[in-house]
Amino acid sequence: MKQKDAETSKPVNGVQVQQLFETIESIKATPGIARFKFRIRNEWVDAGHNRSTVNEYSGAQQELNRQTPFVLDADEPPILLGKDAGANPVEYLLHALAACVTTSMVYHAAARGIRIEEVESRVEGDIDLRGFLGLDKSIRNGFQQIRMHFKIKTDAPDDQFKVLEQLGPTFSPVFDSVTKGVPVIVKAERV
Repeated sequence: MKQKDAETSKPVNGVQVQQLFETIESIKATPGIARFKFRIRNEWVDAGHNRSTVNEYSGAQQELNRQTPFVLDADEPPILLGKDAGANPVEYLLHALAACVTTSMVYHAAARGIRIEEVESRVEGDIDLRGFLGLDKSIRNGFQQIRMHFKIKTDAPDDQFKVLEQLGPTFSPVFDSVTKGVPVIVKAERV
């Protein structure tokens, strides 16, 4: 992360810049603290309804828990035979992508001293259910394309705005995982 003329004693974009750079220096000194492992526990409820609990994770060389676990319900809309008990899994993926790209943009902008007043995004993806249903092997099961459109309110000059536009996609872990793929190991056990 590049520090560029950032005033570090005051928050920029809600980010404690001094603390951010102290964290970066700690990671440079002890790279092992940069490794994190995030976990969820998912339980099937009924039909397309699943419930995930987000609580435990590891990072900074320690096992940690959230102060309050987050519970996320996923379901399908009625047209896809669900009961609409929550966003569906691909909508959660779009949410994760939008949130991570936005957060990456905001943090990296803060480090550069680029102030942002507002960020709004619209994210949409195209899926052909023939892939999911196994009706056509030439059609992928997942998104065929995802489009992101951002509206950013900032007083940054045009050259900084062009940098700002690329910060999110360049540094977002979710964008990286979605666009470059990641190995997923699946195992099941009988109970």
